[in-house]
Amino acid sequence: MRKRIMACIGLSVLLVTCLLVRVQAKARPVPQNTQDNSAQSAATDAKGKNIHEYVELLRSNVRDEKSQIMGAVMQLNIDDAAKFWPIYSEYDAELTKLNNLRVANIEDYARDYSQMTDARADELVQRSLDYQRQRGELLAKYYQIMKQSLGAVTAARFLQVEHQLLLIIDLQIASSLPIVQG
Repeated sequence: MRKRIMACIGLSVLLVTCLLVRVQAKARPVPQNTQDNSAQSAATDAKGKNIHEYVELLRSNVRDEKSQIMGAVMQLNIDDAAKFWPIYSEYDAELTKLNNLRVANIEDYARDYSQMTDARADELVQRSLDYQRQRGELLAKYYQIMKQSLGAVTAARFLQVEHQLLLIIDLQIASSLPIVQG
């Protein structure tokens, strides 16, 4: 079973890497003539579309992979699976709503990163930290729900696997964002 888990994790890392390469290839900057406002506007529109496409890829492909990996690693019997998946679906729905805050913050960052002010940087960082705090609280909430329904060991396994998958997603997002410029 450990080999199967490692293969699933390896496959998910490979998938994330492929998605990242695909998105980064599409997001490469288009050479611009700084005096041509229409070219600059087109490049800005293209960047926005690339970010939107990236977000959609992240939401669709990684969510599907997350559920498959979670199913493979959780090692649930039929009774436990009947309890786990409805709870996981509720968690995933709440996480999706929370991720909308992150998406909005990333879109704002993408718009402003090349001409960042101190005030804007602080606002974006505070929103990012707030998102991380809320996500941690969401995980803690669902750990407790899983623990009550399935026991502490299964809840710990859920938390561990979910945390690992979220780290992979976080790495994918962070590595695709340009470094802030002032």
